[in-house]
Amino acid sequence: MTAETVDLRLTPQRRAVLDVLRAATDHPTAAEVFDRVRRVQPGIGSATVYRTLGRLVAAGQALELTLDGQPAARFDANTERHDHLLCQSCGAAADIHAPLADGLLADVAARTGYAGLSYDLVFHGLCPACRASQAPSAP
Repeated sequence: MTAETVDLRLTPQRRAVLDVLRAATDHPTAAEVFDRVRRVQPGIGSATVYRTLGRLVAAGQALELTLDGQPAARFDANTERHDHLLCQSCGAAADIHAPLADGLLADVAARTGYAGLSYDLVFHGLCPACRASQAPSAP
């Protein structure tokens, strides 16, 4: 499927999926998107949500993320160039702009002859909530 072949007429159900995804900052799974959409569209089916997510990704209006160690793909409505932080304890994911490789792509292309290079960068660590819960308690 290409962006040109994707039918994105925004029915109320599709609009609800897009709105939920745009409001999310936690990179929800399809199941989590479905649960959130059902709060505003109680009659929506899971197949509609899953199909809509696929169409949004195909149209370039959302990203489908496969993050290390995560059992399910996650979705991100932020399609601007950015990287991610992933908590090794709870699995929380967050956006970060880390322009580490802005000049690196051109250098790699020049040295290798590859074109159309891209990259995905995921930082692994402990989120602030997990760090706080693992901190030694005061005597």
